[in-house]
Amino acid sequence: MPFVTMLSRRRLIQSGALTVPALALGSGPAQAGTAAPPTTGVVPKQLAGFDTAMKKFIAERDISCAQLAVAKNGKILLARGYGNYTYSGSLRLVQPTSLFRIASLSKSITAAAIARLAQDGKLTLGTPVTQLLGLSATADPRLADVTLWRLMQHTGGWDRDASLDQLWADHTISAALDAPLPIGHADIMRYATARKLDFTPGSRYAYSNYGYLLLGRIIAKVSGMSYESYVKQRILAPAGITRMLLGRSAAEQAFAAEVGYVSQYTRKSVLDDDGATVPYPYGGFNMANQDANGGWLGSAVDLVKWGFAFDKAGPVLNATSIGRVFAKPEIGVGSGGSWYGLGWNVRANNAGGLNTWHTGSMPGTFGFLARIQHGVSYCALFNRRQEGDAPSFGSIDPILGTATNGVSSWPTTDLTSRYF
Repeated sequence: MPFVTMLSRRRLIQSGALTVPALALGSGPAQAGTAAPPTTGVVPKQLAGFDTAMKKFIAERDISCAQLAVAKNGKILLARGYGNYTYSGSLRLVQPTSLFRIASLSKSITAAAIARLAQDGKLTLGTPVTQLLGLSATADPRLADVTLWRLMQHTGGWDRDASLDQLWADHTISAALDAPLPIGHADIMRYATARKLDFTPGSRYAYSNYGYLLLGRIIAKVSGMSYESYVKQRILAPAGITRMLLGRSAAEQAFAAEVGYVSQYTRKSVLDDDGATVPYPYGGFNMANQDANGGWLGSAVDLVKWGFAFDKAGPVLNATSIGRVFAKPEIGVGSGGSWYGLGWNVRANNAGGLNTWHTGSMPGTFGFLARIQHGVSYCALFNRRQEGDAPSFGSIDPILGTATNGVSSWPTTDLTSRYF
């Protein structure tokens, strides 16, 4: 989920969000001016510029937990953990394999699962969602024109700036349906299906978390497995990734290897009807509902390794499927020269290939994953996002790009076997 806009921020306040400073449980921010955070992992001297840039970024934003991984041509060359967190009363260092909520970096995983089902002949990407999930188009006949392509490319007809983001409107949906909290996927779908679309499917782009919720339900229905089980067994495991899993909402449900999340905001809980105010990352939204849209936990090394699955045909996707993932949508290329493929932003680079990237953001989380020219890829994860007057978190993109340009010779030692 990108940064909260002024409009969406206003909606959060109206639906129960409070701008009361309150740090999330499990970890607090570093204090400006204190010593550099403890570090773990490996940074070859040739890549010291990445480490220096990350430490500066962390210090400027009072980030207490972070990770960085850098790879080239299918080899992980840098793997770093920064900071520490508390679990069961003990202080733990952030390792290169510690788990973070990765938010919308999850979308490339969900889209790959749909592409794999198509590759295996289980569905076709032009099939309408109404047919796959048995949804009624009575409220808006245009719903019958929402295909899998359009869900994955955010051209399905839902615009959160014109109406609302269904994944972040638990109290609104609960009240509208007279359904108790926590609401689930079926409640969200019932609410959305009973309302008109915001625009004609296929006519324009509008980022839609709800579209990816629907994709998760399609994966489960078509595969006959739970969404998480299918992704783990048929998508992540063939890519050599076994540590990733879906996250949980409450602080007491955190995994031992999972960092704590920080936000200055609190919100009325969406996990029950008691009306309690909670730290925003812990019950201010429902991780169970986020699953296919933004619910995965992973590490930076997991995510750069995930990116390798798109370098060439392999056990996850064949060449045809990879071509579909990065294909231009029917609406063409955006004004800036980029487009949204299947779970990735895409742009032609000056080396004759494609740069692909995505950000992930929710209260207590920010992440950035990119695959750029000359086989370079990197991922940075943080346990907070931009709030209030904090410097931009999106600037991690050009910062890591500058660090890449500063490398005069790349190391050759592959760290992959150390972390997988």
